[in-house]
Amino acid sequence: MSTPDEQLLEELLSGKHRALARTISKIENRAPGYRDLVSKLYAHTGEADVIGITGSPGAGKSTLVDKLAETYRERGETVGIIAIDPSSPFTGGAVLGDRIRMASTVGDMDVFVRSMSARGTLGGLSTATADAVKAMDAFGKDKIIIETVGAGQNEIDIVRTADTVGVLVPPGSGDEIQTLKAGILEIADVFVVNKADRPGADRTVKELREMIDLGEGSGFGGGGGGHHGPADTDAAGHGADKSADADESDGGTNWRPPIVETVATKGEGIDDLLAEFQSHQTYLEESGERAENERQRYAEEIRTLLREDVNSLLEDELRRAGGIEAVAEAVRTGETDPYVIADELLEPVEDCLERLETERVPGNQSR
Repeated sequence: MSTPDEQLLEELLSGKHRALARTISKIENRAPGYRDLVSKLYAHTGEADVIGITGSPGAGKSTLVDKLAETYRERGETVGIIAIDPSSPFTGGAVLGDRIRMASTVGDMDVFVRSMSARGTLGGLSTATADAVKAMDAFGKDKIIIETVGAGQNEIDIVRTADTVGVLVPPGSGDEIQTLKAGILEIADVFVVNKADRPGADRTVKELREMIDLGEGSGFGGGGGGHHGPADTDAAGHGADKSADADESDGGTNWRPPIVETVATKGEGIDDLLAEFQSHQTYLEESGERAENERQRYAEEIRTLLREDVNSLLEDELRRAGGIEAVAEAVRTGETDPYVIADELLEPVEDCLERLETERVPGNQSR
């Protein structure tokens, strides 16, 4: 007889949205058994395109995501949306809750919307977000869109989860573009000047293009240390470099972020934006960068899991030592100091690792 988690997985893989919702809740709450459940999802992932949408508050992210989902549905593709909300400092939950944000797709069961809490992570993305993406991918969603908090430079964590990142820049940003130069703008695969019917849109496009040009070779806008390698594009700032001078080591193309103007409230520019997203997906496949990104992503997931597990072990040691309040009081009264406390707590873990290492050496196995 199958366990409840096995039944849940079976229902998710068979396309039941209620099972998808329950799985994401289990993941977000870190409920017992969630790790085994997520582990079994991996074998069913890898088909969805994951798109991140970020930018400053007020740039129109939610409206744009709504229109993206609507257009994808018109093309016959299914969509999963994860909206990252700021965390409540009291409950840790999403401040705005599981809100209904997608006006154009309400009632469409093939557009699944879920709000999740950032849970105080610096990049606006909780560890659970990547696992929720896996759940939607395993479910069979064709496109998964992550809309982030839009809290500025810390949004760079979205790169670790999304294949393609669209950064929204409102018209007339001016000094804001300069402020964000060293942070959020560097992660863009596509720049989106939304609300392009407002005054200042042309100037914003011009400033973005100039900044990309200036950033060549410096890590910004496709520079050597940035998200992609440098490249030349056409006069409009679109596409991948196909010239004879392109770097042949990555298939002859390098990606430079294009700039797309949209008016999301009217649905203008959406087709152009989706075309650029698709161009970037094609670039990732042809250049081999998708595989490299996935390796980096999984490496970070492993590090994150190890940090969580080691932290849990140390919390157990801390409780055995009398709890954080007791050791803090010992430091306050001068009996010890934080460095000694940390060394004492780590000692059992280090001893265990040393024993394991000894057992791995041929001839030293314990009998």
